[in-house]
Amino acid sequence: MKRIFVPTQAASDWKRLLAKPDLHWKPGRSAMSAALSWEGAGDKLPPEISALLDASQEPPISNLKLLAAIPEWEVPLPGGSRSSFTDVLALTRNEQGLCVIGVEAKVNEDFGPTLTEKGLEASPGQTQRLHYLNQLLGVPHFDGKVRYQLLHRTASALLTAKDFHADVAVMLIQSWGTNPELRRDFERFCEALGAEELPGGLKVVRRFQRPRLYLGWCDGEVVGG
Repeated sequence: MKRIFVPTQAASDWKRLLAKPDLHWKPGRSAMSAALSWEGAGDKLPPEISALLDASQEPPISNLKLLAAIPEWEVPLPGGSRSSFTDVLALTRNEQGLCVIGVEAKVNEDFGPTLTEKGLEASPGQTQRLHYLNQLLGVPHFDGKVRYQLLHRTASALLTAKDFHADVAVMLIQSWGTNPELRRDFERFCEALGAEELPGGLKVVRRFQRPRLYLGWCDGEVVGG
């Protein structure tokens, strides 16, 4: 993907960026819900995201100004044949510095295979990628019940933050739906990383210093298309 981005005029401009637009671009699905949410917020972060970050009382992620939001942000990873695609990559800043927010949008969809399931069908390249992700995230052996997608979405946020020399990376789930298993999968991943909960529910993984790593979950209202 070229690193040249054209400003959008409406949520419908996001459709062509999807791998399978005719399948995924539908009311009540995550792609359209995310597009409507971010387009509706204009030149700011969606309000539920700002509220979550501000409630943490952490200076590096409070009162953030949105600089750019990029749909379907692609991050190449070692091993395997496909890059990791972040639903929305937000570049933000405040007086403390630059913050990268990688957003995974969900409307009751799951996070895909567990690490145990992924390992059973992994090619040599995929095995290499899993090893790389373990090293990057500082966990030699994740619980096999952890969902693979959460590893590479977090890795994408960290790597992008490093590319932009940002002080902070946030991997954030923006959810529309009530699937309790989805939230349990997120919490299991946070626990595996040793994340500590902050006021308002945001979590921080303190062993990451630059960029500092935060993990978050916020619920949004479904917006009509």
